[in-house]
This record gives sequence, C-alpha cells and structure tokens, in this order.
Amino acid sequence: MSGVQIIEVDEDGQDQRLDRFLRRIFPELGQGRIEKMCRKGECRVDGGRVKASSRLSVGQSVRVPPLPDTSNMPRDTATAKITKADAEMIREAVLYKDDYIIAINKPAGLAVQGGSGQLRHVDGLSAALKFDLESKPKLVHRLDKDTSGVLLLARTGLAASGLTKAFQSRETRKIYWAAVAGCPHPKLGTIKYGLVKAGGHGPNGSGEKMQCVHPSEVADLQDAKHATTDYTVLEDVGKRASWVALVPITGRTHQLRAHMAELGNPIVGDGKYGTNTQTNDGDGWGAQLGGDISRKMHLHARSITFNHPITKKEIHITAELPDHMEKTWATFGWEVKYAPVDPFEAYK
Repeated sequence: MSGVQIIEVDEDGQDQRLDRFLRRIFPELGQGRIEKMCRKGECRVDGGRVKASSRLSVGQSVRVPPLPDTSNMPRDTATAKITKADAEMIREAVLYKDDYIIAINKPAGLAVQGGSGQLRHVDGLSAALKFDLESKPKLVHRLDKDTSGVLLLARTGLAASGLTKAFQSRETRKIYWAAVAGCPHPKLGTIKYGLVKAGGHGPNGSGEKMQCVHPSEVADLQDAKHATTDYTVLEDVGKRASWVALVPITGRTHQLRAHMAELGNPIVGDGKYGTNTQTNDGDGWGAQLGGDISRKMHLHARSITFNHPITKKEIHITAELPDHMEKTWATFGWEVKYAPVDPFEAYK
C-alpha cells in the first residue's frame, strides 16, 4: 500500500479531466475506483472536493490517497502489452495525423474509454499511436461504444487544451449520419427536448438512459439539461427507413439517440432507445428493420470541421461508413457519393 501522494498538474494535464489525468499516471486505476475516491473526498484538488469529470489547470495540486500494491495483480488491457493485431487495427484507422493531432475512424463496438466490463478500448490502444513521440495521444472527446466515425486525439498538452476549449465553446462542427426507422416529419427540423438521466432497472441502477423532457420543464427538473439537435432527411424508403444527417448543437450523453427515438424514429439497431422489435405499441417504430438489415447500431460520426489548435487552419475530416452501414446503404440504394458535405449549408 502506497502513502498519500501530492501530484502537481503539468502542461499535459491542462484542461484534462481528473479521471483521465489519474489514469495517465496510474493506469491500474479503474474508473469506478476514481469516482469512489472523489465521492468520499479522498481525492482532492488544491484541498477541495472534486468530481472525476473536473477539469484541471497547470500548477494545481492533486491529492491521491494510499493505493494498493498492484505489482502482483494481473494486468488489464490498460497496462498490458497491445497485441500486434490491435496495434495494426488502430493504426489503420488513422484518418489524419500531424505533430499535434491524430484523428481515427473509430470502429463500431470499440469503447473509447475503460469502464465496467470494458477491457479493450481506444484509450488503452492509443499507446500504439505514439509514432515518433514519447507519450501516447490524449482523448479530447468521446463516442458511444457502438457509434463509429471520426474521433480526435491530441498529441500534446497544448493541442489537448485547444481542442477541449473548442468542444466546450461549440467551435467544432460534427455531422453524423444515421439510418432511422420510419421517416421523420417534417424532413428538416430542430429537436429541443431537454435530457435527464433516468435510472435503470438492473443491479445498482444499471441500464440507465436519458429521458426527454419538454424544454419548458428543464428549469424545474433537477439535473435536467437543455439539448438541441438539427436533423435533415437525405434519402428515404417510403415510410420504412430514412438516411438522416444530424448535428448535435449541444453535446449531451446519448443526445442523438434519445432525440430521434422521441420523434418516433429511433436509430436502427439502437435497442436501448428504440426497443429490439420492428414496431412499437404506440405511434413510433422499433429499432430493427428485419430482413438483411444488420441489428448493429446505425450511427456514424461522418465528419468534423474545426480550427487547428496550433496553426489555426480549418481542418475537415471525413470517415467512411462501417461495413454494416455500407451494406444497409447498398440495400436501400443510397449513394454516398451524391451526399453533400454539409447538407445544412443551404439553410444557414
């Protein structure tokens, strides 16, 4: 068992979440352990209580309580050697790389960070993306495990700080593609339902999800947050299914999934918000189309546009669809090559 440690935040920790900062220094620490330390007040920043999601600044002092000796414990994938196959997979996923930034096309089914039951994730595999630098790139945003597409990582502390601020101030533009059940009406619109976390029915509340609430009720509901999503239909197959483009104006947990389900047009393959059936008892649809259509999630971070944190040059990165979505697009005759880069451009 180690003693209490006081760690000063360096440049690489600027604007980094406390949990990510701690896992960089103590890879053996799980997310649950970090959150417990924060809840109990054992982990503090400049003497004050903090959350695992709290952002750090250079020069701050992080108090870490005594940690158990893990030298004889089995290593998890955060500290274990990355297999050759995984290293090749994550490197082949690289879409863009310079001295400060790496962008990958995250595969569907690969978690971004470790957590309960997540032993293989981008954060753990990112050591294979060091290339000519000594330290691995840092996460600056995330995608759901079953969502594919563009994911940015910062190669330096300065780049991480710049990108984090850009996401927080909504200076980045992310466009998602999705296949949804049915066809939204109208075909162009903005969804403004607020979101609040609803506990699940599993052990210790597992299975929790986001619940939509009317915008007028957000202020009166504890922990509810405003959320806004722009959407437009690019193609449809009658009333059976649609190809939609989505832009999250805010960045709430499961925002796109919850918003589309609330419209009655859940994302194909999203059993959490759309049920695993083809039709619901109400006016909406279920999340499965049946036939040859994959049961996997059909949500893809198609592109991101942002100003480079160092050069200030505008960067636009596009990610190709994953195989299961390509097959769905081919089944419905939807042609990617004819899709506009930004289908909302004409309406700005």
